[in-house]
Amino acid sequence: MLYDQIQEATTYIQQQTNFAPQFGIVLGTGLGNLTEEIEVEKEISYGDIPHFPVSTVKSHKGKLVFGTLAGKKVVAMAGRFHYYEGYSMKQVTFPIRVLKFLGIQSLFISNAAGSTNQHIFAGDIVFIKDHINLHAENPLRGENDARLGPRFPDMLHTYNREWNALALKIASENNIRAHEGVYVGLQGPNLETPAEYQFVNRIGGDLVGMSTVPEVLVAQHMELPVFVISVATNKCFPLEDIRPTTGDDVIKVAEGVEPKMTLIVKELMQHMG
Repeated sequence: MLYDQIQEATTYIQQQTNFAPQFGIVLGTGLGNLTEEIEVEKEISYGDIPHFPVSTVKSHKGKLVFGTLAGKKVVAMAGRFHYYEGYSMKQVTFPIRVLKFLGIQSLFISNAAGSTNQHIFAGDIVFIKDHINLHAENPLRGENDARLGPRFPDMLHTYNREWNALALKIASENNIRAHEGVYVGLQGPNLETPAEYQFVNRIGGDLVGMSTVPEVLVAQHMELPVFVISVATNKCFPLEDIRPTTGDDVIKVAEGVEPKMTLIVKELMQHMG
């Protein structure tokens, strides 16, 4: 049973540390080095935690990091999981449920994505205000366990617009290009075709990526507030602006923006109390 597995993982972690985090952070491409800003209390390898998947993405470190960031107690996932790695959606989102049972009150998620909005350029930061789920599987599919959340979670207020407004203010005060936008989730691992980029633009997507939406769905299922920060690593619209892109290209752009994202996350945490 999923609930029992969550309890086993949570119990193991609590046996390793009595640190009680307030915030959870998913360090995707673009925030992987935020761990260097954390005053570390404890690190636990994913491979040691019962039922935890192990990240196969080379830019993801694969450990839970407990410590203090901007004066707040946090637990950071240094590396996330993706459907394209071969995991089920329940496996992909399993760590989010564990973080909830560890006591976090808010979840910060970061990612790298392609821009399908002509006004969002590579290197820009985008705070997600909504999403469109085009993944092949939903992590909430199957029998629902009411101990984890309701059968039909409402998605109306999934993203906190007040947090986004504050993040936009912080970005403006620091001369950082930032926007609000809609994130479209696809399963990957291939980048999209020009026709797919055009489709994403036409249905209202500002960004397209391969993560985040499953994690947000599970967070909303458990009534866990989320804030999502994305870095646009390549411009995918209009079509004449598309250039061949590799995974290394994405990582390079994301790492260049990382100090700006770190600044915003730290200042936002300080304001959130």
